[in-house]
Amino acid sequence: MADLNYHHLRYFREIAHMGNLTRAAERLNLSQSALSIQLRQLEERLGHPLFTRSGRRLILTEAGRIALDHADRIFGAGEELIATLRQTGEVQQPLRVGAQSTLSRNFQLAFLRPVLTGGETEIILRSGSSTVLIEALTALALDVVLTNEPPHRDGGADLVTHRISEQPIGLYGTAARMAPHATLADLLRNEPVILPTESTIRSGFDSLVARLDVTPRIAAEVDDMAMVRLLARENMGLAIAPAVVLTDEIRAGLLQAAPYELDIIEGFYAVTARRSFPHPLLRRLLEG
Repeated sequence: MADLNYHHLRYFREIAHMGNLTRAAERLNLSQSALSIQLRQLEERLGHPLFTRSGRRLILTEAGRIALDHADRIFGAGEELIATLRQTGEVQQPLRVGAQSTLSRNFQLAFLRPVLTGGETEIILRSGSSTVLIEALTALALDVVLTNEPPHRDGGADLVTHRISEQPIGLYGTAARMAPHATLADLLRNEPVILPTESTIRSGFDSLVARLDVTPRIAAEVDDMAMVRLLARENMGLAIAPAVVLTDEIRAGLLQAAPYELDIIEGFYAVTARRSFPHPLLRRLLEG
C-alpha cells in the first residue's frame, strides 16, 4: 500500500502493545489527543476500526490483530536490517545454505551442526545443481554453497572456495557380496555397482576400471547420495561412495567396506561470495 503512513502504523503498534492510549502517548512523547488523531487517520485509511474499548483498556479488533501482525513483521524487518548492516548480532537473519543435490546428507548435517544445536537462527536449505546454486550465491540469494566440485573460475564472480574436508571413496555392500571374491578386479567384474554421477567419483571410478582392465556391470547411476544409500541397503549392488554416506548402515552391520583401496578422494567444499556484510555465523561454520 504505497500511501500508508508508517508513522501512523508505528504509533498504532505502540498503542497495541501498551494496551492504553495514555501510556503509549507518554512513551512516544506525544499528547494523547495528537495520538488519537493519528490512530483515527490510520483507521480511516484501512477502512476498519482497530480497537474496541473495555474501560480504560483498548482491545484489538480482528482487523487490529491483523494490522498488528503486519506491523510487527514490518518493524521487525527494519530492526533486522539495522542490526545486519551494523553487524551487532542483536537480530539474526536466516542462514541461507545451498547444497549440491549429490552431496552426502550426513556431511551437510555435520557442517551445519554447530548452528543447528544452538538454535541461534533459522536455516534455509536449498538443494540443486552446482551451476544453479553458484548463480544464486553470486546474486546474494545464498550465504554459502556446499559442494564436492569447486566452481570454475571464470572471472565473472568473486568467490572463495574453502576446502572443508576430504574422504576416501570406498566400495560398500553386504557381506554376501564381498565373500566370494579374492581381488578387487574379481569383485568389480562379478558384482553390480551403484555409481554416483558426481564427477570426482565418476572420473576416479572410470580411471580405476581402466587400470584394472575391467568392464563393470552398473546396476544404477544415481545423482542423489540418499538413493545410493537406499539401493545399497536393498542389496542392489555395491555402492561407490564415501563412508559418511553409509554411516548408519555400517554401524548397524548391514553393510561393510571392501578391503581394497580405490585411490579415489572426494573433497568437500564450502563456497562463499566476497561480501561486505557476510552472515555472522559463517565464520564459525567455516572454522568448525
